[in-house]
Amino acid sequence: MIAIYPGSFDPITLGHLDIIQRGSRLFDGVVVAVLRNPNKKPLFTVQQRLEQIRLATKHLPNVEADSFDGLTVNYAQMRQAQVLLRGLRAVSDFEIELQMAHTNKTLSTQIETVFLATSNEYSFLSSSVVKEIAKFGGSVNHLVPPHIAIDIYKCYNQKSPALNPSTTDTIPHLKSFPTDKEV
Repeated sequence: MIAIYPGSFDPITLGHLDIIQRGSRLFDGVVVAVLRNPNKKPLFTVQQRLEQIRLATKHLPNVEADSFDGLTVNYAQMRQAQVLLRGLRAVSDFEIELQMAHTNKTLSTQIETVFLATSNEYSFLSSSVVKEIAKFGGSVNHLVPPHIAIDIYKCYNQKSPALNPSTTDTIPHLKSFPTDKEV
């Protein structure tokens, strides 16, 4: 069974990666699908986001990154996916996601939406939070994989705070992401 995990992923965070890793254990394949949204002004281009995702998920053989525009259900049908994978952080996410799931069901009765509750340590985390912290000079090393933190600091013309090696041991799943030396 193939699952589509759609989003803007600008940038992809450890919370997103938590959902991807868990989804990769539940489904035969997970397609991380970057939506090209002309109404948003992203920090990274679609191509940059795809490369960031590919590098962050290279240890997951059944995960791929792709991009699309238009309706998610149309993309899912084109990819012959049966599931839309969505993460939930809070009750407010649930209301929005449930409405989207119902809407998608009216567009395609063949595609189900599966919700995964975000792990506790990522319940506050969003791409917007990461960008806001970095914009004002804060460290995002504990919120995104190291190679993405470097990319973010470059966008804001800031020097990258050093990644404390002990931090890698305290953040779940971070050990499986590429380090600065591997980038």
